[in-house]
Amino acid sequence: MNKDVCVPCDGGLVNIRAGAIIIKDGKLLMAGNGARPDYLYSVGGRIKFGETAEEAVVREVYEETGVRMEIDRLGFIHENYFYGDAPANNGKLIYEISFFFYMKVPEDYEPVSGSFTEDGHTEYLRWIAPDDPVRYYPDFLRTELGRQCEGVKHFVTDERDKTARGSVI
Repeated sequence: MNKDVCVPCDGGLVNIRAGAIIIKDGKLLMAGNGARPDYLYSVGGRIKFGETAEEAVVREVYEETGVRMEIDRLGFIHENYFYGDAPANNGKLIYEISFFFYMKVPEDYEPVSGSFTEDGHTEYLRWIAPDDPVRYYPDFLRTELGRQCEGVKHFVTDERDKTARGSVI
């Protein structure tokens, strides 16, 4: 019951993930690690079999920041085809479905990083401004966080043919 939803499929993998959108003082909290120092990624991780996306994002935020946080609302659903770069999945095609939730950030929020990647690298947290040139994933957050709407936005990114598209659900 505690296995990540990461399923082998036709030589690739299918992941189901929950990500957190944590914004404070106009900055977005992102994670990174020493194994991949050239980019950051959203706080969050794979959903475990038997848990909901909401339960997963609350758990992941706590594991990665040391703070229990409530969900505000679902903001994005992202379907993403990409090629893995971790030792366990290097070069494999991955189809990942992610649910990104806006979190209710406490006024005195001070995250403490203490988590590790699946291959044992220590993660760190970093606040980034909207115009920060650092590369981070998912890419659409760079433009879409400034265009908040009441609906849920759906994005598809496909590294196989370098396409990206989005819509409001």
